[in-house]
Amino acid sequence: MTPKELYEKLVSGPDVLTPVKPTRVPEGRWRIFAFMGPAFLVSVGYMDPGNWGTDIAAGSDFGYKLLWVLLLSNLMAILLQTLAAKLGIVTGLTLAENCRKHYSRPMALFLWFTAEAACMATDLAEFLGAALGFYILFKIPMFPAALLTGVAVFLILSLERLGYRKVEYAILGLVTTIGVCYVIEVWLSSPDWGQIAYHTFVPQIDGKSIYVAIGMIGATVMPHNVFLHSGVIQTRLWANGHAFKKDLFRFSLLDSLFALNGAWFINSAMVIMSAAVFFQNGIPVQSIEEAHKTLTPLLGGLSSMAFAIALLCSGLSSSVTGTLAGQIVIQGFLKIKISLWMRRLITMIPALIVIYLGVNSIKVLVLSQVVLSFQLPFTIIPLIMFTRKKEIMGEYANRWWVNILAYVCAAIIIGLNIYLLYQIFTGNT
Repeated sequence: MTPKELYEKLVSGPDVLTPVKPTRVPEGRWRIFAFMGPAFLVSVGYMDPGNWGTDIAAGSDFGYKLLWVLLLSNLMAILLQTLAAKLGIVTGLTLAENCRKHYSRPMALFLWFTAEAACMATDLAEFLGAALGFYILFKIPMFPAALLTGVAVFLILSLERLGYRKVEYAILGLVTTIGVCYVIEVWLSSPDWGQIAYHTFVPQIDGKSIYVAIGMIGATVMPHNVFLHSGVIQTRLWANGHAFKKDLFRFSLLDSLFALNGAWFINSAMVIMSAAVFFQNGIPVQSIEEAHKTLTPLLGGLSSMAFAIALLCSGLSSSVTGTLAGQIVIQGFLKIKISLWMRRLITMIPALIVIYLGVNSIKVLVLSQVVLSFQLPFTIIPLIMFTRKKEIMGEYANRWWVNILAYVCAAIIIGLNIYLLYQIFTGNT
């Protein structure tokens, strides 16, 4: 193979958004299962390794008191992800493609740059999480664990050549594993269900817990998830008729409710386990590694193994979806198609450098959160502006009350992210 042929093989690749219609779409009550899947890819971003730190800190420091924050976060996520899916269904374009179409070229390039930075920052944290999972579970040193992570992610991405649905099945399997592991964790921890129910619906916050609460909400809607949902929903866009799009939007809403509520359950389970095990025993936990080590003497080897398996699955699945999101961003803004393999190879290099240099993982996670916080307004605001315009969305344009809710969500998320940045730069964190 000549160097030119090798280059073309690596760079060229199939369009990841090409809808592949099933040979037979089920009818009646089973029809919904043909449309399920895109939101489960998106839900991975709500249970990635970046969320583990805030959930564990919330439970170990404040018990069950911040469970209501997760409920609020989940409601906002469902709204904004539904708008992203609707934009993809109605226009047949991703959020990135809509930005390229409706904004000037300089503005579109600026938005691409910010979105690309956010995707790479997110991908860095997720890749580190998967490597940490291999390190904890198999005692593999971090750098070889990072290389093994790259191989595992390549294998999952290679399923795309057998059909996009195969990637969804792989992600669904990883998400299911995470859920099962945390069912085991909650069962072993014997939590106080009365307190769980109370604090899920009754808000309580004070000066000490507000920073953790901001972290929980501020990390809820990540830019790459919005771009991802507006793209992967088009793998179900098998027809252009009004009736079909109406059905697809209804099914995508149900898909989002199932998937994002599942992510809410897993995040809540993290807080519940941390509260029942660490808070009740007066053990403050400062890192994921420390949480794993502490579980063994408190709950036994089964609990610590379930914890490590869930972390590994979280890192692998979120790393895969992060790569897909990056593909959608560059393809939408610049009309450049590169293979998923090349995308993964490029974006894993910063993580390998960070791990090789021994940079503190917590500092890397904080830096990634700062990058996401800066970019978030440049994703949410265009999403709301596009979905509210009748000239773009037609009869699917947001109703007035949806716009109000969307503006409130955007104001809360952006405001809290700005406050989070203020805390970081003033040294109060």
